[in-house]
Amino acid sequence: MVTPEGEPVLRGTPYRADCPTRRILDRIGDRWTVLIVGALWDGPARFSELGRRIEGVSQKMLTQTLRGLERDGIVRRTVYPEVPVRVEYTLTEAGRTLREPLRALEEWSIAHLGDVSASQEAYDRGSASS
Repeated sequence: MVTPEGEPVLRGTPYRADCPTRRILDRIGDRWTVLIVGALWDGPARFSELGRRIEGVSQKMLTQTLRGLERDGIVRRTVYPEVPVRVEYTLTEAGRTLREPLRALEEWSIAHLGDVSASQEAYDRGSASS
């Protein structure tokens, strides 16, 4: 559904280019966000632990995504004054509300992996012969 031209931006109209909800959708729709939220479902984790759980994420992307999630109030970063310093990440209350929608996406991707793969292969075969 496309929203009317004069609708207020703060109402949440992601179909408008200037709506802040687009940035939120960009954040929660990002693959690293989905995987980080999933990795934090069971509780707090340290940076290195997240890196081990999420294969393929670079330290740079993990750092950038965690900072963005912290800024957006989805993840909480806690620094413990120990030697060496210990830092843990956990989902905030807002972050925990993402668990079910993101889990549904994860489960959908697993359930439909075969269908999507078959469609991709068929499409690629058709594109190659064009």
